[in-house]
Amino acid sequence: MIRLPFTDRFEAGRLLGEELAKQKLPENTIVLGLPRGGVQVAFAVSTVLRAPLDVVVVRKLGVPGQPELAMGAIAGGRIRILDHVLIEDLGISPAEVEAVERREIEELERRQKNYRNDRPAPDLLDWTVIVVDDGLATGSSMLAAVDYVYSFRPTKVIVAAPVGSVEACRKMSRHADHCVCLVTPEPFLSVGTWYADFAQVRDFEVQRLLEQRRRQAGPICRTVTLAPELQTKA
Repeated sequence: MIRLPFTDRFEAGRLLGEELAKQKLPENTIVLGLPRGGVQVAFAVSTVLRAPLDVVVVRKLGVPGQPELAMGAIAGGRIRILDHVLIEDLGISPAEVEAVERREIEELERRQKNYRNDRPAPDLLDWTVIVVDDGLATGSSMLAAVDYVYSFRPTKVIVAAPVGSVEACRKMSRHADHCVCLVTPEPFLSVGTWYADFAQVRDFEVQRLLEQRRRQAGPICRTVTLAPELQTKA
């Protein structure tokens, strides 16, 4: 029985890792966290599973003037997902979308460089990939992350989160090979509602956790080789 709220992201990640450990996961399983909060959860998951840890950097595309309302998301500098219905309903112009996207691409590239310390992204070909966030509200960021991961032709993609809305978890179940949400409370309200400690995670903490797991789990031996037909995907 899962008791809410979770103490913090690390406790939530430990519980999520224990649930994932019940599955027959192959040795070539890697955990990818969505920065920033998702990396704390992913750190605990990867520790339980004794799997390597890395990141998939995703940036929400916020509605102009309402940045917390997502009209889409980008991942890895190549994947873009847009909520065309919302964009049309709010009368957002293509120029406005492009302006937001340019700004978020700059931040995405900065974070990728900082988090990996110039290390290349891991090659996910034929790996089982667990993509972790601290919660799934609408799922737009996770959708972009999953599309990005699939572009590297993994064997299997599992979406995992300690808590999520019923709608978002159902959406992920259709979009990925499998989705694990420990709890789907109703009404959902927000991700932070279900954590006693939901403090903002800073870049240096993400860097520290990634480096700690690299030392514990060892380096990922292969570097990224994107399938030729996907190299220009946008």
